[in-house]
Amino acid sequence: MKEKGMKIAISGKGGVGKTTLASLLCHILSQRKSKVLAVDADPDANLGMALGFSSTLLDQATTIAQDEKLIEERTGAVPGEFGGWFALNPFVEDIPEKYVVKQGNISLLQMGVKSTGGTGCACPQSILLKSLLNHLVVERDEAVIVDMEAGLEHLGRGTAEGVDAFIIVVEPGQRSFATARAVAKMARDLSVQNVYIVVSKLHGVSASAIKDELQDLNVIGFLPYKVEAVFADLQGDTLFELCPDLVEEAAAILERIGKDMAEERKKSKV
Repeated sequence: MKEKGMKIAISGKGGVGKTTLASLLCHILSQRKSKVLAVDADPDANLGMALGFSSTLLDQATTIAQDEKLIEERTGAVPGEFGGWFALNPFVEDIPEKYVVKQGNISLLQMGVKSTGGTGCACPQSILLKSLLNHLVVERDEAVIVDMEAGLEHLGRGTAEGVDAFIIVVEPGQRSFATARAVAKMARDLSVQNVYIVVSKLHGVSASAIKDELQDLNVIGFLPYKVEAVFADLQGDTLFELCPDLVEEAAAILERIGKDMAEERKKSKV
């Protein structure tokens, strides 16, 4: 399996474990000598902490959506102002090198959102972030793991078609399953080819029972509930160090995605 260049977007509601999965996949690819770009596109940005980035490094990071000077420079619009024209295809190719912080083989890029209430139209920010994400997924050579919010806010059609795998992380429960089905439908409407489900915090119910409930979706992995994960968060340690069971399951998820990619490459050559 050739993992260099693999592009994976991970979605799910806050607290379900998507950032956990994103950080594990980043670490596994990094350990396999792949260069990894970890993109934090969740408003509740904490991927850097999950990856074990030092507080010093994270303090140096600039969140793109909050850089009003950059947004005005690239889109021609002042963030928060109503009306006016702005560029729909802003230049973004130089942004990653200027805004990433690095630790080992992993580079972290924090996209963010404008979280202050009453700031007016967020269209310029949204256009810039969508253009940037499209560039990262479609044109960059390194592996890209995107930790997204629950919806598809930054996922345009071009980006969706370039993603190798779109993973929806769910918890055992009907409400979480219903959300997963809705997000999966939206992803397919955007022409995402491979939509997967990963069940997180599995405890007290069998994997086969979950698969029966989600037989209309492609379930490719289960992350068990681990007390060690709670302690890791409290102590500021990484799950990669403390939870080998989770690492093993995340590696298996990566292998399954890789096999699907290999099969698609074979079909495309026929």
